[in-house]
Parts: sequence; structure tokens; C-alpha cells
Amino acid sequence: MALSAQWIPRWFNSIRLNSFVTATQLRNRFQRPGKTLLHGFAGQPQISSDNCFLQWGFKTYRTSSVWNNSSQSTNSSRQESNSAQSTVLSSMNEQSQATQKILNFDCELSLEELDNEPPLSPLQPVSEEEAVQIIADPPLPPVSFTLQDYVDHSETLQKLVLLGVDLSKIEKHPDAANLLLRLDFEKDIKQVLLFLKDVGIKDNQLGTFLTKNYAIFFEDLENLKTRVAYLQSKNFSKTDITQMVKNAPFLLNFSVERLDNRLGFFQKELELSVKKTRDLVVRLPRLLTGSLEPVKENMKVYRLELGFKHNEIQHMITKIPKMLTANKRKLTETFDYVHNVMSIPHHLIVRFPQVFNTRLFKIKERHLFLTYLGRAEYNPAKPNYISLDKLVSVPDEIFCEEIANASVQDFEKFLKTL
Repeated sequence: MALSAQWIPRWFNSIRLNSFVTATQLRNRFQRPGKTLLHGFAGQPQISSDNCFLQWGFKTYRTSSVWNNSSQSTNSSRQESNSAQSTVLSSMNEQSQATQKILNFDCELSLEELDNEPPLSPLQPVSEEEAVQIIADPPLPPVSFTLQDYVDHSETLQKLVLLGVDLSKIEKHPDAANLLLRLDFEKDIKQVLLFLKDVGIKDNQLGTFLTKNYAIFFEDLENLKTRVAYLQSKNFSKTDITQMVKNAPFLLNFSVERLDNRLGFFQKELELSVKKTRDLVVRLPRLLTGSLEPVKENMKVYRLELGFKHNEIQHMITKIPKMLTANKRKLTETFDYVHNVMSIPHHLIVRFPQVFNTRLFKIKERHLFLTYLGRAEYNPAKPNYISLDKLVSVPDEIFCEEIANASVQDFEKFLKTL
């Protein structure tokens, strides 16, 4: 029995060491599968069974040593078991540290591999679930009759709409619309807008201006500045230039040579002074941008058909510049009624040229009403004289009360009889 008690601890130590060697060999053999699982589930080394086995062995050893009352054997066995336990634990710690290093290394490799992955190819197959989630912009129409189809895709058109530009009028000119689509807002349009603001065009006026003169975007910015500098050299004030550009949007599209030729034409043809020529084009800047044919034709009508003298023509056009571009038929019909029906001579018409800027039916209505009342007197030398200015310029209320001495209702009833 004593011999059995002495061999029991050695037998347990032998079994314990064999178990540790077997476990270590298994871990080394299946080390790679354990690493692969780390990507999904963590595989930690199992040590609980070994610890339980060691603890059970120690208890058995203590019991047998008490039975044999052998203190020496007990001390010797404890030293051997403690030594074995320390060896096992240190080996297991080393194995755990090695496993952790391998895991950390594998994680670093995985991140590097993800960073170095090539971008997805447009030809890569896509699942039905992914395809349903893809939101694609509608394609641009290759041909369209309206700019509305391109507004959602063009930053330039969007900002022009915000400025108040009417694209429906621009799209009536296909060539201009095509060119506008190719412009970049920051590169081609922004500087022009800043230039127009420097000229004096207000923010709420830009939309109307650009709707009429979208072609200014295709002008060289330096040329635009040169034309403004030319007008300033001719003593046009900044207020004058602002008014001219606003009323004649295409003014700055013309070269300096053309502007200079136009100013010289009116000064020479009308025999006006420099100041009167400047005042004339400020009040009607379309004279610098429009055709000269109506101007030349009307000058002949005033001299040859209507019988006005050159100085009389000068006086009338400096007061009413629109007489230079008025419709020829309207001029002749108005003059015929005022001169031949109302019996007003040339010199009185020259004093009140506003009559050529008034609708003919308005002149007829008021003249017939005054004739009906017996107050149609246009001779300054006679009583109850009525000037052409009052006849054509005042509203109906003042005309009835101050000139016709009648009520508005009476005037309206008379008009119904015509």
C-alpha cells in the first residue's frame, strides 16, 4: 500500500504532462483554422479543463499522503507538482501571447488588403436588390425645343433664372440658346454681371436687361470697358451712361468706331452742337443702336412733304426725339388732320410738337367734342384759345373741367355718338 501511495503522484504527473503535450500539439496543428475564425468568432485557448484536472490531482495526492503518514513524500510530490504547474502555465501564457500576435498581424493585413482593393468596375455584376436602390439622373435630351429640359442640369441656367432672365424668349433663338448652354457661370458670366453693376444696372434690372441682350455674354470684357471709357471721354456722365445702357441694352455691343460714327452723323446731319447732340442720344439712345434709314426717311418727310424748315425740324426733334424714328404714315396722317382739318399753322405745330407723339383718335375725339360745344379755338389771338399742349397732354378729367367746361359723363355720352 505504501508503494502504491508513492507511485500515485508520479502517475498523475505523467498523465498531466502527456495531456499538456497533446493539447499543445493540437493547437499547433490547427492554428490556421483558429485564425480564420477570428474574422467571425473569437477562438480563445481552452485552459479550464486542464486547471480542473490539476486541481483534482492535487487533492488526490494530498489524501494518499495522509493515509501513509509520509511527510517527506508529500513535500517531494508538492515540489514536483508545483514545478509542473508552473511549466504548464508558463507554456500556456507563451502560447496565448503568440496567438494574440498572430491575430493582430492578421488584422493589420486585412486592413491593408481593404485599402489596396481596386475600385469597383462599372461592368461588375449588381444584384437585383442593389439595382433597385440605384437612383440615376434622367438623361439629357439630345435635341429639345426648350431650355426647360436643361435647367435642372445646368448651374448657369439655374442662376440666370434666379436673376429673372426669361429663358422662353432666349430659346426662340436656337443658336443663342446652344451657346448659352456651353457657358460657365463663374468663368463667363460672373464678371459680366459685376461689370453691369459697375455701370449702374441694379439687381432688379439685370433680368430684363439680360433677357434682351443675352449676347453681351459673348462680348470680350475688355472691349466692354473700352466702350464705356469712350463715352466718358465724350463727356457723358455716369448717370447718362447708366440711362443709355438701361434704355438701349445693345449699346455696349457696338464698337467704338460705330458709336463715334453715329454721334458724328447726328451732329452733322441735324447741324446740332456737341451738347445738343449729347442730350439727344441720352434721351433716345436707340439712335446709336438702331438703323439710320428711318431717320433719313423722316428728315425728308418733314422737309419735302410736310413743309417744315430746317430750323423748325431742329427745334421739334430736340424736344421730341422720337420724331426721328416715328412711323412715316402716322406722321403724315397726324399732320394732315391737325394742319388741314383743325387749321393749325406750321409755327404753332412747331411750338407744340407733342402732337406728333399722340394717338390720332384721341386728337379727333377731343377736337370733335370741342367743336360740338363751340369751343374749338386754336388761334392765340382770339378769346377762349386752347393750346395744342393742353389739348393732347392732359387727362380726360382735366380736359373736361378746365378746357371743355363739361362733365366727364357728357364727354363719354358724346363719344358713343361717333
